[in-house]
Amino acid sequence: MPTDRFRIPRRREWLLVLAGAISSTAAPAIAAPPKRVVSMNVCTDQLAMLVAAEGQLHSVSYLARDPETSVLAGRAKGLVVNHGLAEEVFLMQPDLVLAGAYTTRSTVALLRRLGMRVEEFAPDNSIAEIRANIVRMGEVLERRERAADLVAELDNGVAELAVRPASGKTVATYYANSYTSGAGTLVDDIVRLSGLVNVADSLGLSGTARLPLEMLVLAQPDLVAGGGESYDAPALAQENFVHPAYRAVAAQGSAVPVPARYTICGAPFTLEAARLLRDAADGKGGVQ
Repeated sequence: MPTDRFRIPRRREWLLVLAGAISSTAAPAIAAPPKRVVSMNVCTDQLAMLVAAEGQLHSVSYLARDPETSVLAGRAKGLVVNHGLAEEVFLMQPDLVLAGAYTTRSTVALLRRLGMRVEEFAPDNSIAEIRANIVRMGEVLERRERAADLVAELDNGVAELAVRPASGKTVATYYANSYTSGAGTLVDDIVRLSGLVNVADSLGLSGTARLPLEMLVLAQPDLVAGGGESYDAPALAQENFVHPAYRAVAAQGSAVPVPARYTICGAPFTLEAARLLRDAADGKGGVQ
């Protein structure tokens, strides 16, 4: 006896069938601000939380609640959490889905195939790109005035930092697995805004690149800026921070903890990283 008629539909097939049933009974779409928005990326999460109207944002990614990753972790607790799964997002029935340019491609493709409106945002590699993404978020959420206020806040912060004289001191950004941020990165733009000189630039490093401990030692930076994250257990990725050579460099200069949550995503709060670096160069301290 043929068994095809009894085959259980695969998950994607079921989603497509369900989508067809819903679309066949739905009323014609009317252009209006989105009322039920789901974000699947920690950066679009935070930008949407800053721009969206009350009740407009329904769900954010689980990373939005991680205080090591998200500046707005506290605010995210009042929203539904998602894990970026196509069936999970589809069943929320959003009228707009926000995603990062590198959000799981299969999920984004399937949601679009199901008829969902998905807007993708590229990561920020400069203050100018932060400004552009804020404006675009205001457009897709139909919240242009709120976006304009955030842009003004960002520009005012940049202007305040620019007024302070540059120290000209050198800084090496140093992360897990001995990575650093060179030319073409948001961190490099932040370093410039803080009035410091990025050691990675003088070493010819661009993008996110490895900075061998030997090169860090020879560079003799005035400041060493790290993530400042806490770990519950030992991690191989963190071994570079316990090496005697690194500890000597940090002791000779000044280790500056700059929490990664300020530089992972772009928003007015990103300027806090530049303020921390500027204060460290001026002999001040304190992480907020």
